[in-house]
Amino acid sequence: MTSSTGEATREWEGLTIPAPGTYLLDQAHKRVGFVARHMMVSKVRGEFTEATATITVAEDPLRSAVTATIQAASITTSQNDRDVHLRSGDFLDAEQFPTLEYRSTGVASRSGNEFVLSGELTIKGVTRPVDLAVEFEGAGRSPFGQDIFGFTATTEIDREDFGLTWNVALETGGVLVGRKIKIEIEGEAIRQD
Repeated sequence: MTSSTGEATREWEGLTIPAPGTYLLDQAHKRVGFVARHMMVSKVRGEFTEATATITVAEDPLRSAVTATIQAASITTSQNDRDVHLRSGDFLDAEQFPTLEYRSTGVASRSGNEFVLSGELTIKGVTRPVDLAVEFEGAGRSPFGQDIFGFTATTEIDREDFGLTWNVALETGGVLVGRKIKIEIEGEAIRQD
């Protein structure tokens, strides 16, 4: 646990943002979730329980960078049979491809506390560009002396772009699993240096 004694925050474009430095995703305050359509009539929600991220906050915030690693086998939808299937070769093939990776390539300010984080997502050995809509939630110092900031990020991907093509046609039309997957990330990051 790192305690900070310098300034925790600074002003930029009307926002109070974190001081420059290296921040790690707080394992106790994170959710890496997703939503998929099921049988064309409902949604299935799940998450990856094991994920790490390093966020380098630059002096110029728009030059900041993120790298993240998600453990494929940590996927859970609270339904064991489905989770086993999602870890199998039909979907993530967690044994052969144990991680999903994200590496940012740029940051753009959108409006107020909203940003676009451009990057490359790798799933099952396939890398594609993916933009995340990021909402900066605030920055400060915890009662434990840690410099922290919070954020949410969302995007939507087509799972078939990453080779996740398994499906079953339904008698009534449509398919068992939707192609579009909504990704929902929430977290806090703690300064390390």
